[in-house]
Amino acid sequence: MSTTAAGLVRLHDHGDVVVVQLDRPAKLNALSTALEQELLDVVGSAVVRDSRAVVFTGSLRAFSAGADTFELPEMTPERIAAYYRGSGSLYEVVARLAQPTVAAVSGYCLGAGFELALACDLRIADTTAQFGLPEVGLGILPSSGGLTRLVRAVGPAVARDIVLMGDRFPAAEAHRLGLIREVVDAGQALPVALERAAHLAGQPALAVAWTKAAIQAAAESSTATSLLIEQLAYAALNRGAGAEGDPR
Repeated sequence: MSTTAAGLVRLHDHGDVVVVQLDRPAKLNALSTALEQELLDVVGSAVVRDSRAVVFTGSLRAFSAGADTFELPEMTPERIAAYYRGSGSLYEVVARLAQPTVAAVSGYCLGAGFELALACDLRIADTTAQFGLPEVGLGILPSSGGLTRLVRAVGPAVARDIVLMGDRFPAAEAHRLGLIREVVDAGQALPVALERAAHLAGQPALAVAWTKAAIQAAAESSTATSLLIEQLAYAALNRGAGAEGDPR
């Protein structure tokens, strides 16, 4: 394993799996625009691009406590529009990665931090994890894809409860709602996430990438369109499969 640091982000190379670690401990990994931009740069780097799976994590105390609220008063409508074109595009870039992504969550996973975790394909949380979307209480709303992904994951009724009430809830409740894959012992989120990511990294890369895209299309398309996409993807993958079934 090798480790490199990029200011507010650490990158750990585990062979086919890369761990992207938020490293702003004094602010509980609050997602400032500077941290988001570093994450964007790292996600676009050759190390991540050439990996077979990506794990996103923070510290034992906090995956991320949310957006950096000190930046909120400075955001005019013009700056907000520019933000979503710039560092605020991070969440959709993560969601569109061809590789499978796993969030390893310990401690606080709130606001934008929860939205980042929701942008990943799988989430592993330990028993210390606390989830929540407190934005409405600040006079705003989740706007980095979290609202949309939450509604699609749990339905509008449960999403209303989570977002409008703004309450924090533990890993066991997140698991009950289907928001995380599994709950593990304290301190074990990252080791277990690495195991899951290693399994995913061993799957045929093109099949994983196209299946991810087809699942996303199924969430957004009519039944007829979704069926056509999966059939066309199957035809392309089956045609390109080698003797061992790996269509790379």
